[in-house]
Amino acid sequence: MQILINFLLAIYVLVALLMLLVILMQRPKSEGLGAAFGAGVTENIFGAQTTNVLVKFTAWLAGIFFLLTFALSVLYSHKTSRDTGLRQELLKQQAAQPSASGTPTNPSAPPAPATSAAPTASVAPTPLIVPSASPKR
Repeated sequence: MQILINFLLAIYVLVALLMLLVILMQRPKSEGLGAAFGAGVTENIFGAQTTNVLVKFTAWLAGIFFLLTFALSVLYSHKTSRDTGLRQELLKQQAAQPSASGTPTNPSAPPAPATSAAPTASVAPTPLIVPSASPKR
């Protein structure tokens, strides 16, 4: 999965740089940075309808950019959802601390009355069941 993430990141950077270049090539109404590439260079390359071509190309690049962003976010979330060392340590600590009684205690409640000295059966705490991050198939 790491190879796929690295490959998509490389494409992501290339699309971002290409989109930056195409946006800067577009001729604004005041001729801004579009004139830096030459007055008629883009018209000679793409024809008289340069604005339409660059706008469509920018729209396609923006769509690809957002799709890559979504795909990378899904891949990163699947990559980090596995059991990490921190999660395993927390589960070990939680399992090592058995609860003192099965009922929750209320600190403001009056103390329980004393019971007879007869021994009572010990109740073993039930183990915690923690759902995994992804279903196993």
